[in-house]
Amino acid sequence: MIKPNTPAPFDVQRLEHYMETLGLADADTVVVTPLTGGQSNPTFRVQAGQRQYVLRTKPGGKLLPGAHAIDREYKVMNALRDSAVPVPHMLEYCDDVSIIGTSFYLMEWLEGRVMIDQSLPGMDKSERAQIYAEMNRVIAALHTVDPAAVGLADFGKPGNYFARQISRWSRQCLDSSLPMGDAMRQLIEWLPQHIPAGDETTVVHGDFRLDNLMFHPTEARVIGVLDWELSTLGHPLADFSYHCMSWHIPSTLWRGIADCDLAALGIPSEHDYVQTYARATGRDPAEHWDFYMAYNLFRMAAILRGIGQRALDGTAAADDAVETAAKADPLAEIGWACAQRYRK
Repeated sequence: MIKPNTPAPFDVQRLEHYMETLGLADADTVVVTPLTGGQSNPTFRVQAGQRQYVLRTKPGGKLLPGAHAIDREYKVMNALRDSAVPVPHMLEYCDDVSIIGTSFYLMEWLEGRVMIDQSLPGMDKSERAQIYAEMNRVIAALHTVDPAAVGLADFGKPGNYFARQISRWSRQCLDSSLPMGDAMRQLIEWLPQHIPAGDETTVVHGDFRLDNLMFHPTEARVIGVLDWELSTLGHPLADFSYHCMSWHIPSTLWRGIADCDLAALGIPSEHDYVQTYARATGRDPAEHWDFYMAYNLFRMAAILRGIGQRALDGTAAADDAVETAAKADPLAEIGWACAQRYRK
């Protein structure tokens, strides 16, 4: 969504000159408008006459190590351009901070629908079922991409994904100056001791959810998977189970469907949704599902704590950062309940 009457926080003329050198704009035509929705990397619509683009940047200020990796976003979307995973066309990545004060990239503007409420209000049962089937199809397609075949063999460390991720997010939480709830502390201790045996490596999105997908204006078809900041090489079942957290989160807390009448809405049950993915990929996560859920709810809580830390530091990109960060402890509590159900 567009933020009305909000000026760009950088010199638009310098950006315009840069775009002219790339053949993406003519003189005196560039208009930049901030977009809402992102909690992390500031994003803008760029109008250059009849042409439109998306500009995505790193935020200003002090950043956590490895955070806001827009260079990785650009690389993975560019690599997937000819795959079965729908992504916007990448135009240019720029790390010259003299232009707008930070690194950034430009990509094509997509006209479509971004939906936030996962109960999909205003749709009929058939439409909801098609949207969920399409989400499942796209994430299954991602997890069948051969990283080496698309130039992403070096996009992350293969193997030991859960241990590395748990360590990373635990360290970020412990380094934060924000207070931490009991459930989060219990998960930090419990998770490393209960990682399932076996491993597998694919490209993972890291934040695959409904509102990071651009759908066709009228069809139940994804035209662009967005927000690849957390993408890497990792375990596909970690990625898929993250996508399924909404079945465990009530709508009264945050973007969940745990308290919805799924049959009445035409939304598949979690079991049926998982089995659809298992049939498409040959991977069945059922045995360790409670671990995967505990891990992902912990990880989501850690991400939200990072947003809270940026709000405290004054570098948060979104106006509702404090409100969003307040959901971290309730999510960790749901994760801890999953952990208590798990029997390794």
